[in-house]
Amino acid sequence: MQVRELAVPGAFEFTPIQHGDDRGLFLEWFRVDALRGAAGHALTLSQANMSVSRAGTLRGIHFADVPPGQAKYVTCPAGAVLDFVVDIRVGSPTFGAVDVVRLDTVDRRAVYLSEGIGHGFLALEDGSTLSYLCSTGYAPGREHGVHPLDPALALALPDGMDFVLSDKDSAAPTLSQAADSGLLPTWAACREFIATLAD
Repeated sequence: MQVRELAVPGAFEFTPIQHGDDRGLFLEWFRVDALRGAAGHALTLSQANMSVSRAGTLRGIHFADVPPGQAKYVTCPAGAVLDFVVDIRVGSPTFGAVDVVRLDTVDRRAVYLSEGIGHGFLALEDGSTLSYLCSTGYAPGREHGVHPLDPALALALPDGMDFVLSDKDSAAPTLSQAADSGLLPTWAACREFIATLAD
């Protein structure tokens, strides 16, 4: 498995080795040793989610209060998405930075996002499916969002596509508004919490 740190500290891309023959293929899409080597700790699995989206669906940018936040390990077993990783941690040296990874059924990559990092994606095909391993369960009172079409984020979105957003995502604040309101996690709080997870 190849591991690459993304432009947002605490986020990593994992590219598995695929073993194919005339029956099909096999791969390891998650390995705790690879994640531990990259992040410095294992992922405590509390919940596994799946979303299925039609082409043009834009979800995010989602995040949870830290502590405890919600770390995610995400892959795309069907279809294709552009997966966006956004540094929303106030005080981070890369605050506002965005990285994007194409998740699809060709390279079968996965992305890990540590607690406090914003996450979103754009479905490129009908039936695009994301599977998430999550460190904490869903808790509506501590789940938040930043508007994915905020010009300050400048997400690398394809031209000529009509985007479909949920009402909640459409009403989300910009990154600047979220920061001004105190909604965003801080770099210090994220680092302090993640230090408690070290193996």
